[in-house]
Amino acid sequence: MLHLCSLVLGALLTFAYAPFDLWWLPFLVLPIWLWISHQFVERPFLNAWFFGLGFFGAGISWVHVSIATFGGVPLIVSILLMLLLCGYLALFPAIFSYLLKRYFNVLLWPLAAPFIWMSTEWLRAHFLTGFPWLSIGYTQTSSPFKAFYPLIGEVGLSVVMILLAAVLTVAMVKRSLASILSAATVYSVAAVSVFILSEQAWVTPSGQSKTAALVQGNIEQSIRWRPEQDKPTMQKYIELTEAHWQHDIIIWPEAAVPRLEVLAIDYLQQLDLMASKHNSALITGIVDVNLESGEAYNKLIALGLNTPTENTQPYQYPNQNKFAKHHLLPIGEFVPFEALLRPLAPIFDLPMSSFSRGGYVQDNLEAKGLQLSPAICFEIAFPKQIAANITEQTDAIITVSNDAWFGDSHGPHQHLQIARVRAMEFGLPVLRATNTGVTAAFDHEGEVLGALPQFQAAVLSVEFELVDGTTPYFRLGNLPIIILCCLGIAFALRFRGNAKLA
Repeated sequence: MLHLCSLVLGALLTFAYAPFDLWWLPFLVLPIWLWISHQFVERPFLNAWFFGLGFFGAGISWVHVSIATFGGVPLIVSILLMLLLCGYLALFPAIFSYLLKRYFNVLLWPLAAPFIWMSTEWLRAHFLTGFPWLSIGYTQTSSPFKAFYPLIGEVGLSVVMILLAAVLTVAMVKRSLASILSAATVYSVAAVSVFILSEQAWVTPSGQSKTAALVQGNIEQSIRWRPEQDKPTMQKYIELTEAHWQHDIIIWPEAAVPRLEVLAIDYLQQLDLMASKHNSALITGIVDVNLESGEAYNKLIALGLNTPTENTQPYQYPNQNKFAKHHLLPIGEFVPFEALLRPLAPIFDLPMSSFSRGGYVQDNLEAKGLQLSPAICFEIAFPKQIAANITEQTDAIITVSNDAWFGDSHGPHQHLQIARVRAMEFGLPVLRATNTGVTAAFDHEGEVLGALPQFQAAVLSVEFELVDGTTPYFRLGNLPIIILCCLGIAFALRFRGNAKLA
């Protein structure tokens, strides 16, 4: 019964994320889960595993859409694959719960829990290439707590939320005046911090603004890589763009051009001339293969004007004003244990699933005098990588994706929410072009500048302000929160054997 209760509690957290945005839900669910874990559970690892199974089973249920629709496997196999993925991800909250209860008295949980949570979440974000999706801090994009993003980032906000849950758990367990006053004090400090931070402007508008057209082609996933669909798709993007050449930059989605760059030179030269003629720049996703090495890359390339007034040179293959995706998606873009897995099922042999990695740090794209820091699809979920590619001259973050894999599920909305957090963390506009949605743009404070409906071929026209300055999170990253968490665990270990805590 307790395991079922934890399973349901975990599943409820899905409603804290987009598109539901019940941001207050974690502040109820997490303390209740921790309280149950302390009061009634003898096997915290197993109970927390069920919590994680509910959390990830509901939260990333959209993965099943791609497996069932495009994976080419029977329904029972796709369900088993989903259970395997969610069961693996559930190990991380299970490890957190086990370590917390096994080694620390509940009075020390506010000191120990932030460090343990941060450590297990770091493992989840890095082990086997990492899957940081559904980190708890992403739930606060529409709450007053979003004021923490520019200071300590999403990772830091996750830690703050676990701290608040831990102090409330102590008050629920002990029900003493001291524990209640302690919880009230911590929550009051958090509330005052939110008020102060919400009044702080870390970056300021420079007085300059630029325009962008974000093109959403709405090409069905089932026809994207059919050779006979190349010309219709390429022509469709030109037609959608024709009325928007007056914008400073035009952004097409991930792999919008369905031909390899080496086979699309004439088409790209045409786009380059059209953009230059209209005093504009165009950025598009495209795939290419190095014919000598056989290495394939998922890329963004910039065409048209590099500087505000002229092109440095007409487009020539290979284009040097480019970005190659670094953080590849397992199965979708590379297959681990390739020789073993590829023959087993179509899901392990999807089109375009043998990419090579671009560099971890690459030059910004140059487009009509703008310095643009790119992220392709999944990469936007890795703030450290985003930070590594932002410079003092970066004007905006651009991210492109193709979420057609996930249909009409909550996955694309979660993806958009992650992009919004990057805008607030780094104090930069974020421009997001996708194939089927959600195509949208955010200003440097994470406010929505515009968004397109999903599953419509359309163009989003936005004006965005350039900014001066940088956020503390850009300058310091996770270092401050790491130091504070280390101090907390050090004190927890120091007082762990104190008889007064028994």
